[in-house]
Amino acid sequence: MGACAFDSAILGGLYHDPEISPLFTDSAEIRAMMLVEAALAEAQAEAGLIPPEAAAAIARAAHEVQIDPAALAAETAANGVPVPALVAAFRKAMQAPEHAQYLHWGATTQDIMDTGLTLRLRRMLEIMETRLNRLLARLADLAEAHAEQPLAARSYGQAATPTSFGAVVAGWGGPLLRHRDRLAEMRPRLLAVSLGGASGNLSVMQGKGPELRARLARRLGLHDPGANWHTSRDRVVELAAWTTALSASIAKIGEDLILLTQTGISELRLGGTGGSSTMPQKQNPVAPSVLVALARFTVALNAAVQGAALHRQQRDGAAWFTEWLSLPQICLACARSLAIAGDTVAGLTPDPARMAAGLEGDGLGLIHAEALSFALAAHMPRPEAQAAVKALCAEARQSATPLPRLAAERWPDLGLDHTLTPQAQLGTAPEEARAFARAARG
Repeated sequence: MGACAFDSAILGGLYHDPEISPLFTDSAEIRAMMLVEAALAEAQAEAGLIPPEAAAAIARAAHEVQIDPAALAAETAANGVPVPALVAAFRKAMQAPEHAQYLHWGATTQDIMDTGLTLRLRRMLEIMETRLNRLLARLADLAEAHAEQPLAARSYGQAATPTSFGAVVAGWGGPLLRHRDRLAEMRPRLLAVSLGGASGNLSVMQGKGPELRARLARRLGLHDPGANWHTSRDRVVELAAWTTALSASIAKIGEDLILLTQTGISELRLGGTGGSSTMPQKQNPVAPSVLVALARFTVALNAAVQGAALHRQQRDGAAWFTEWLSLPQICLACARSLAIAGDTVAGLTPDPARMAAGLEGDGLGLIHAEALSFALAAHMPRPEAQAAVKALCAEARQSATPLPRLAAERWPDLGLDHTLTPQAQLGTAPEEARAFARAARG
């Protein structure tokens, strides 16, 4: 097994994300940082800080020069950051020292790395938003189609009362709607340019620091944060928290699918299942299990990112390095969860017959106990009604007689036949399912 499951040739089918993984490669990081250096030079030329011809040369080279990531390794190991080696290699590759001297003018490593990361995160969020909308659309179709399909709601693993499968799906999708809202709120905070210089005060920018930061933000299509954020990591920890919460909400779907496809329940069928090396009958819920594992993984790494929010003074290598180790894998895990969940939901097939069997349980109809107690409460004090139903449930178990039949015999004048049916007890479930579907498509 490889050290990183997301890049493993063996595990690639489970964890590799062909759209997101390229954003977190050495080559992608170098290219993003070079684009930041080019935009910085152009903004500085506009502000009159460096010669326009130098900015043009730097910008041109940023799109043409190829830098080998491995060539930066030795110096990065010594410096702890790759930008000094990158700047040296960039200047050498330009073969124009009169222009190259203006590369990285007045910036610091963290400006370039954080802004380069932000450019890559912007593309990642675009992909994730598309996947989230796709997943919501598929959940909306499922919820609407099965808004009135009864099944047993379960509490502590035990049959509780009837609900509808559409409402269960709405329960999966409701948090995803809120995560979509949070993404819209988070995006302008997260996608901000970083430009502070050595100590965050842009001291060498000849009094044009704020103007330069605004120009750089416009050139890169990012937001101007209005201040330096080298050690203010709330943006990063917000992203980590959002991806972790999203992964956990997706994993809730996975957990339920594992249980609903379990032998003896089988109320749902998956579009694709896994096999066993020795048991030919097995149809393992592999995709739902991956969703749960990815969520547990993000929860663990999120703790590291949240802890790394504690940056010392004006720069903190240890805290920053912790982000590098953790954030990319959190992003990869969450994005992969979205992709797997979308495909899994699209392949789900409910089994109404098995859902009906689940409502009956052991054939005693005990799932109707709550409805019976409230029906009786219209004719006697509620404590007495509850006590009577509890005693009748015990009698049903002992005599192997269904609870609805015993109730009809005990209280023949109450007309309980309709009350003690799943359809009569769905309550708000159908409308909740349809309301979710409307909101998901809105």
